[in-house]
Amino acid sequence: MEKSNGLRVILFPLPLQGCINPMFQLARILHSRGFSITVIHTRYNAPKASSHPLFTFLEIQDGLSEAETSTHDVTHLLMLLNRSCESPFRDCLTKLLHSETEEEKQRISCLIHDAGWIFTQPVAQSLNLPRLVLNTYKVSFFVGHFVLPKLRRERYLPLQGSIMYQEQDEPVEEFPPLRKKDLIRILDEETELLDSYLDMILETTKASSGIIFVSSCEELDQDSLIKARKDFQVPIFAIGPSHSYFPGSSSSLFTPDQTCIQWLDKQEDKSVIYVSFGSFVTISESELLEIAWGLRKTNQPFLWVVRVGMVNGTKWIETIPEELMERLMEKGKIVKWAPQQDVLKHRATGGFLTHNGWNSTVESVCEGVPMICLPSVWDQLLNARYVSDGWMVGLHLEGKFERSEISRVVRKLLLEPEGEVIRERMELLAEKVGRSVKQNGSAYRSLEHLVDRISSF
Repeated sequence: MEKSNGLRVILFPLPLQGCINPMFQLARILHSRGFSITVIHTRYNAPKASSHPLFTFLEIQDGLSEAETSTHDVTHLLMLLNRSCESPFRDCLTKLLHSETEEEKQRISCLIHDAGWIFTQPVAQSLNLPRLVLNTYKVSFFVGHFVLPKLRRERYLPLQGSIMYQEQDEPVEEFPPLRKKDLIRILDEETELLDSYLDMILETTKASSGIIFVSSCEELDQDSLIKARKDFQVPIFAIGPSHSYFPGSSSSLFTPDQTCIQWLDKQEDKSVIYVSFGSFVTISESELLEIAWGLRKTNQPFLWVVRVGMVNGTKWIETIPEELMERLMEKGKIVKWAPQQDVLKHRATGGFLTHNGWNSTVESVCEGVPMICLPSVWDQLLNARYVSDGWMVGLHLEGKFERSEISRVVRKLLLEPEGEVIRERMELLAEKVGRSVKQNGSAYRSLEHLVDRISSF
């Protein structure tokens, strides 16, 4: 850490794995620039304070029941959190601003919160505290997804779920590079509850003192950043890929199985397909079995992450028949969680079968690992289109949880000439994005501007 600059920043992450990691990456960056860090967090999915001894942690009550915390309806969960956390957050922030302890006598410069918190604007305004919004999406998704309520109101797809087969691959002009079949999945997935939530996020973000895109840079989002600056009319800082500033650091809510790395050490270069669907996606028992058979049919080594509770109706992988399990273990390794950045960095990793969450997508790009796209919901569908159709650094399974298709695409990526061309493209993209965080790169310059902005409040 640079010498303390006497300024303290308050961070308020959403309690989801995909939001906690980027917020703590930003915390480490700002701490290295001399800022002191205080993290306000919910009881639900509380971060491990012991992993960050240089930060101050303040917990607020979230009022969630055990049943509510186990829901897979993210929109419903976020609305519950926004309703129940406003009062405890206000009390905590007010107390912090009037604290007389030595540690907190430093001037509090600003609040940085995840875009999904929608009650923070009036709270910060009443306390005269500048407020920056942190965003974990790809810029093009964040800018574009505010059109969804309008598309629903106008019944853009009047026969949702029943468009003609030949229309499925037609582009959505209002939200490129999505195709109509992607938009159906997004509109079917969500409800009117989400529409009002999006409207509030838009309003809250426009009223902020700036937007931080922690996992995007000009090299990945140039056109969308131009549009974002025009649409929002506030300073925008695209400082990502933020994990590159402190490689290997993680704020995982899960305990990674470190034996992955020793297992990878025994495999040949670029021979392993890494399979992970992130921290929230769930699959059915039949989908689990299709992936299992598909991986076995490739005859390639694989590292497969199956979270506890990821398979609906089962605890872990006990529904995989014993005979198939024995055959899987001849070539692969199955774990409950993996140190993903280390896995993607490893010389043996040749491809990544992914749900295309934005954090995972960017980590794969940074390490030059081509992807096989199997998106499930929401922004994953757009990220996957960029990977397969935009940058052409991966192959798309088009939602097919089919053993023969999984096997065919894995072998194509790892063993066939088309896979080699994709890998070469990915290596060029990785080099380009890697330059962004180096001195005078676009993300580096954006970070300098962010530090200046926070210091000026």
